[in-house]
Amino acid sequence: MSDKDWVNWFRQSSPYINAHRKKTVVLTLCGEALADDNLTNIVHDITLLNSLGVRLVIAFGARPQIDSRLAEAGIESEFHLGLRVTHELMLEHILEVSGRLRATLEAKLSMGVVNSPMHGAKIRVCSGNFVMARPVGVLEGTDLCHTGKVRRIDSEAIETLLDSGAVVVLPSLGYSVTGDAFNLSYEDVASATAVALKAEKLILLIDKPGIVDSDNQLIRELTIADGRALLGASSELDALAEGQLRAACEACANGVKRAHIISYKNNGAILEELFTRDGGGTMVNSDDYEQVRPAQIGDLNGIMELIEPLEEQGVLVRRSRELIETEIGYFTVDERDGAIIGCAALYPFPEDGAGELSCFAVRADYRRYGRGDTILEVVEKRARAQGFSRLFVLTTQTEHWFLERGFEKSSKDDLPGHKQSNYNLKRNSKVFVKYL
Repeated sequence: MSDKDWVNWFRQSSPYINAHRKKTVVLTLCGEALADDNLTNIVHDITLLNSLGVRLVIAFGARPQIDSRLAEAGIESEFHLGLRVTHELMLEHILEVSGRLRATLEAKLSMGVVNSPMHGAKIRVCSGNFVMARPVGVLEGTDLCHTGKVRRIDSEAIETLLDSGAVVVLPSLGYSVTGDAFNLSYEDVASATAVALKAEKLILLIDKPGIVDSDNQLIRELTIADGRALLGASSELDALAEGQLRAACEACANGVKRAHIISYKNNGAILEELFTRDGGGTMVNSDDYEQVRPAQIGDLNGIMELIEPLEEQGVLVRRSRELIETEIGYFTVDERDGAIIGCAALYPFPEDGAGELSCFAVRADYRRYGRGDTILEVVEKRARAQGFSRLFVLTTQTEHWFLERGFEKSSKDDLPGHKQSNYNLKRNSKVFVKYL
């Protein structure tokens, strides 16, 4: 990358830097990632995120290290329904391995060598009894002993530490009010923590670029329903990918907006996922995101109810019911509980490589909750899929909203020819363009 490319990348990443500042991100590090040569680069990226104001929680696993330690001790592992049966004798070795890995991770995050990315970082790393657990118990006649499940996350304690600028590290261990320790799935810890903290994102690291299909092609995006269907055909996934995808779906189903599954082998994968538009792995979307979809003819009444008050106020150009019916294929709608709460149309001008964003409306009681941003994101994605290089909009009352989202002021002379000839001088709309 040339100096000029680096400068341009840094400028283009600034909106994402601002968007993630003071937001909570939960990151998983599997035992394989902790043993990988790329761990040092991952630690450098964690340091950078902390310096940029991202509130970070790291949940780490230790399965390969535990397997190795138990083998050294001559203890044979027993699994039941995919879960390790954690006998009392095993537990002391698991505690030893988890403690050693936590200390190793804390040491790496404490580095400050001159001429390294860690110089001057001074990261405070905190851990503790933040995960309350309960025993899994007896499943199909087998007692799982000290194998447990997350019961509660002490989110208040973690929030206090995050507010102080600390990075919180969580091993795959939990504790009970009886004073017992339990061996947990680190994916369970990560997912439960992300939900309890109302995290902006859950980032899960595996050995592949993301979730791949049967042809070994990367799946860039999955809804919760798609992810669960893929889990139902689990023969297509290895154990690591299956665990991460299950955690991603669970988190998104319980309030986390998005989860990202990326490779711990890819240098810079975390930064790419957070600070570029397209990222590099598999994104799992929450149900709220799923509700934004192409319009259907049955949505016509909902669209009319939504836009008619705005037409009366002069915010939108009047459109007849018959016109919208013939152009329904251009519309995207946001449906919530069976009601249309937002819509937008994308009119194509393929000869100019452009699309017009039009008839953009969000119901008043949802405008403060980012629904407009979600609709805009989907329309932009739709425009790029059609090969458009720019998106333009004509507006009389919402110019600042579009300016804040990357649109630039333009003039009617920059409109496609057909649109110029139909420009309404009496309405005198302002023109804004966004390059995709």
